[in-house]
Amino acid sequence: MAAYSRGLCRVVGASPRPAWRRAHSDTRGCLKPEYDAVVIGAGHNGLVAAAYLQRLGVNTAVFERRHVIGGAAVTEEIFPGFKFSRASYLLSLLRPQIYTELELKKHGLRLHLRNPYSFTPMLEEGTESKVPRSLLLGTDMAENQKQIAQFSRKDAQAFPKYEAFMNRLALAIGPLLDAAPVDMEAFQRGSLLQRLKSLSTLKPLLQAGRILGVQLPRYYQVLTAPATKVLDQWFESEPLKATLATDAVLGAMTNPYMPGSGYVLLHHVMGGLDGMRGAWGYVQGGMGALSDTIASSATAHGASIFTEKTVAKVQVSSGGCVQGVVLQDGSEVRSKVVLSNASPQITFLKLTPQDWLPEEFLERISQLDTQSPVTKINVAVDRLPDFLAAPNAPRGQPLPHHQCSIHLNCEDTLLLRRAFEDAVDGLPSHRPMIELCIPSSLDPTLAPPGCHVISLLTQYTPYTLAGGKTWDEQERNAYADRVFDCIEAYAPGFKGSVVGRDVLTPPDLERVFGLPGGNVFHCAMTLDQLYFARPVPLHSSYRCPLRGLYLCGSGAHPGGGVMGAAGRNAAHVVFRDLRSM
Repeated sequence: MAAYSRGLCRVVGASPRPAWRRAHSDTRGCLKPEYDAVVIGAGHNGLVAAAYLQRLGVNTAVFERRHVIGGAAVTEEIFPGFKFSRASYLLSLLRPQIYTELELKKHGLRLHLRNPYSFTPMLEEGTESKVPRSLLLGTDMAENQKQIAQFSRKDAQAFPKYEAFMNRLALAIGPLLDAAPVDMEAFQRGSLLQRLKSLSTLKPLLQAGRILGVQLPRYYQVLTAPATKVLDQWFESEPLKATLATDAVLGAMTNPYMPGSGYVLLHHVMGGLDGMRGAWGYVQGGMGALSDTIASSATAHGASIFTEKTVAKVQVSSGGCVQGVVLQDGSEVRSKVVLSNASPQITFLKLTPQDWLPEEFLERISQLDTQSPVTKINVAVDRLPDFLAAPNAPRGQPLPHHQCSIHLNCEDTLLLRRAFEDAVDGLPSHRPMIELCIPSSLDPTLAPPGCHVISLLTQYTPYTLAGGKTWDEQERNAYADRVFDCIEAYAPGFKGSVVGRDVLTPPDLERVFGLPGGNVFHCAMTLDQLYFARPVPLHSSYRCPLRGLYLCGSGAHPGGGVMGAAGRNAAHVVFRDLRSM
């Protein structure tokens, strides 16, 4: 880390063990030799799967290699008194059924809804205006239109229609998220009964078609076209288009001018909180508190969750059926089924004996696109950023814009494309796209009094650097310094407020959280790796060629984000299979 006179350094990959984080373990204090189901990895999807299976009467154990549960949805006290959502940092996509069915509020989940939710300050160098303009968006449509009218009255009038258009598409796609895709393997090669059952999974597709109606071709364009093409049909002002386009590229090695980026735009607007569509919020206590409540729901019904228990391999019987796992310490745990919350690559290329998987399947898994542009930077500061476009209050208390996703270097979609092109050349972006969030603006428990924690999702940074360079401490610091310089231009004094930082490049995200290529979605959310084809064609129903082994993480349908749908859907598929065994 770069040396700060008042600063704290963070060695990436170390394992802090703050006392305030509790470890989950078997309530009887010992590991049993056999369970009905074993889940590899205590990420949020794995925990969701375990909670549902246990409620259905399937005795389930979860094994997590790290000292803390949550996977990427984790809270860690990186510096004394500063608690960070170290990877995932916002909540919206978690399926509404999971809140109610797992009784998460009963188990302690508390949320802070953000309104307003988006703030894009302008630099506007050389203008006569003393205070640069900014774009602040929230749930009040009239206020949104007033904000947008600063840049275009036409766009202000079009914005409510655009929101209604996107909400209709999100409504149509919702049912597809909550069910396994059509099992094409069963449809092609199964018995007559299996074929008829697979046809029943077409219902969500038919529902979506009915909702979209004659507008289906136009919606199809949203899923396949560049985000800029979609946005250009609605708007003319670059600040608005670029602000909306950030959702099309967050976490994805793409830019808004590339085909298919429109789908990722939808992926980030189809959530909601407390019945408010499209709302995003912070979890009280950080994202790890969400994982804790899911784990609490699971253990309350008898599930066992173990930390620092690394699964070394999946055990297979001589008859070609899964029969449990072997832990790194040599312990054997038998089970009827194994669900893997790890990535497809780790699950099938590292943990599963290769002799039991078809060569073509393994080849497809090895070819998955896992490129990620993200470097996550967690920052401890002793005061709030003071933006030129929205000066701080005299006493330094949080203002409405501080609770937002704050978009920097996002005044123009061309800026996003140029940042992407740098990474294609193997270079960290010279002017990176930055999404800055300050969860302590709504949740003061995350930092000491007067101080704050800041989450920076930045891109684009390639996994492999040009010229034979590696992401060593020097390169990591150089990039973080560049990001801080950018923030300083919008909020002078920011660099002087920093007391510590934790920099996670794509290789760091891969090493610490097991994200292949640093990809928060496990593999790219492109049309060739979605629905029928996630993770690969003919194996999108959570099952794989090895009987008894299932995928339940972000590499399975419907993909990444703190959604829980993959865990919930996989649990129901497993339960049906167990009943038929």
